Order: sequence, then structure tokens, then C-alpha cells
Amino acid sequence: MNIEKSDLPKIEHAPQTLRDIVQERMRTAIIEGHFAPGERLVERPLCDQLGVSRTVIRETIRYLEAEGLVEIIPNRGPIVALLDWDQAEQIYAIREQLEGSAAAVCAQRHGSDFATRLGEALAAINTTMNDAELIGVMRATTRFYEIIFAEAGHEIAWDIVQRLNWRISRLRVLTLSAKDRPRPGIDHMTTIYEAILSRDADAARAAVQAHIFDASSIAQRFLHKEEERAEKNA
Repeated sequence: MNIEKSDLPKIEHAPQTLRDIVQERMRTAIIEGHFAPGERLVERPLCDQLGVSRTVIRETIRYLEAEGLVEIIPNRGPIVALLDWDQAEQIYAIREQLEGSAAAVCAQRHGSDFATRLGEALAAINTTMNDAELIGVMRATTRFYEIIFAEAGHEIAWDIVQRLNWRISRLRVLTLSAKDRPRPGIDHMTTIYEAILSRDADAARAAVQAHIFDASSIAQRFLHKEEERAEKNA
């Protein structure tokens, strides 16, 4: 007897494991500043707070170390990775090159449904800007750039950005909290959006460069102040 076979149904939303949940909570806590740069991550209090075993905490710390959010210090243990201007400057330089190139190429080749998708991503950023928890705007911003890189066909470049994503998010939290920002980030991203839709590659690249310049200037001032404060307290 011949039995007609059908495809297995796709799993649309894979269930999160306990480790995934703990990683997400710890990652969010670091990005939003619940744990300060340089603060020790002590296993027992973390186990008590999260209600999980030391094994899960250790696995989480190793995972966050790989993402650049945690450092393991000899004779001291894990701490929240320190942010300094030397590292931040390199991240902003990489972003300027990769995001600028992706935006320029995207302006030249985007398809008919692109405006809708990028517009929805921009609207999501605007909606989450004033949320009490910043992780929402971080994810919405990541989605905005993901759409641009995908439309440009820059998959390898996006993979590089993803490896830096959580460190980029920490810097975004710093710049979002700045009261003296000359121009809101959402204004910059709207300019990027409009330049890409107008199919002006030079304007799209310039819009990205202006956004990176403003963000990096704010981060530089903040991180230099943090470094000076650390030197005084040393």
C-alpha cells in the first residue's frame, strides 16, 4: 500500500529552554545597566535571584563572555565587561563602514515591498523609544538595520555586525540616555530611511555617517568621564 507523505509542519516558535531564559535576563540586565561595568557576577546571589542552579549560571556566564558582555578576571572571577573609548571607537568605525555601505547599496537595489517593511521597523523604534525597559528599542533598532543589510545582500557584513550586536546595544543605551544629544537618534534613522527610499546612495551613506558621528561623540564624552572617575577612585 502506498502512503502519501506530507511535509512535517514547521515549528514557528521554538520553545525557550531555561538556559535561554536566564541568558536573556542576564543579557538585558547588563545592557540596561542593572549590573555596572566592572561589577562582579557572584554565582550564589545570581542562583538565588533567578532560582536556577550554579550549572546554569556558569553556562550563561560563558555564553555572555563569548558575546563580549562578561570578562573572566584571574583570581577574581567573572565581571561585567568594562567599556572604554578605545574599544568603542573601533566599534563605531566598523559600524560606519558596514552600515554606510549597506545603506548605499540598499538605496540602489531595494524592491517594491521594502518601503513597507523598513517603515514598520522605523515605527517600532518610535513606539518603543519611551519604554521603561530599553531592550525593546534595542531589538527594534537591530531589526531596522537587519532589513537594510538583507535588502543590500550584505549577509557576511551582517554576520560581523551580529557578533558585535550586544556591545553595540550597550553603547546605544549610553547615547539614548544623553540629555544633550544635538539630534535625536530617531531623527537620524528617519533621514536614513528617507535617503534609501529616494534611491540616493550618497545621501544614504552620508546619513549613516552623521548618525554614527553624533553617537560616537556622545559615547566618547561619557566614557572619558567614566575613565577619569575610575582613575580618581583607584
